[in-house]
Amino acid sequence: MQDLIVQRPEGLYCPPGDFFIDPWRRVDRAVITHAHADHARTGHRHYLAAAPGAGLLRARLGEGIPLQPMDYGEVVTHRGVRISLHPAGHVLGSAQVRLEHQGQVWVASGDYRPTPAHGVPDRTCAPFEPVRCDTFITESTFGLPIYRWRPDHELFAELNHWWADNAAVGRASVISCYSLGKAQRLLAGVDPSIGPIVCHGSVEPLNRAYRAAGVDLPATLAAEGTHDPADLRRALVLCPVSALSSPWIRRFGDTSDAFASGWMQIRGWRRRLGHDRGFVISDHADWPGLLSAIGATGAGRVIVTHGSVPTLVRYLQEQGLRAEGFKTEYGDGADDPPAAGAESAA
Repeated sequence: MQDLIVQRPEGLYCPPGDFFIDPWRRVDRAVITHAHADHARTGHRHYLAAAPGAGLLRARLGEGIPLQPMDYGEVVTHRGVRISLHPAGHVLGSAQVRLEHQGQVWVASGDYRPTPAHGVPDRTCAPFEPVRCDTFITESTFGLPIYRWRPDHELFAELNHWWADNAAVGRASVISCYSLGKAQRLLAGVDPSIGPIVCHGSVEPLNRAYRAAGVDLPATLAAEGTHDPADLRRALVLCPVSALSSPWIRRFGDTSDAFASGWMQIRGWRRRLGHDRGFVISDHADWPGLLSAIGATGAGRVIVTHGSVPTLVRYLQEQGLRAEGFKTEYGDGADDPPAAGAESAA
């Protein structure tokens, strides 16, 4: 029986439906899992995506993109293929793509983050929803056993303590983070009573899209405005890593800087990048999350993409699953290794 999703130069392709999922080259019909730059690109003739993320896609790709938004769980049929989108728990509007055709059910995960057993769902997006299928295409960004996330309440307690200590001595707390998803998750978790929160110009438009979608975020200031210097010296500042080496950062005076990413699990990354602190905060599944999500699908066949592909494939094969890898061009995304490029924190 023909596979429902195959590799093509343009990206992941559904032959019976004649459409692509997160294509990295221009195509006629694209199903988009979420608005990160390595998954949502300009130039497609038609976009299908989850309705909660429509504002983000328009903010990043242009108000006039030919976008067909779908509610989670809604079904459309195209050339005999039933398509539905299901929450991925990664960022606002992130979705897994379920395809059904001639008795086969496939799910392409995009990027995802299941709610940890010891945690609570991320309140900036719909929680991950396991979807039963025959074949599951999974990411593997953090597909090594070393990656195991701590509870959010512990991480944010540490971050708030760091910010409060800096504010007490008139030192701004600067966190380098990805502008879409990571910045908003940080905003939702910090204690705004400590001081003002200032966001880089790349972050503020996305904050507005989150608020327009009904996500409650604390008040933020645009860095480019006129502010009391004393306020800036006790502020929490969210910005892309590129801002740290630009004149933009000088307005805050003395600063302590941190990087927020799952890669901070490995201390060498923080030392290599020269940050004062590293906070292990990721919008992707850790190793237990990957395994629990894969198990919950009931899939007998698993196709692994983007990340530690050989390790996860080998482990799944040892568990008796039919596992293989797909080579993709996903990269320069929200949780790629910090040295991979500007998009890792832009």
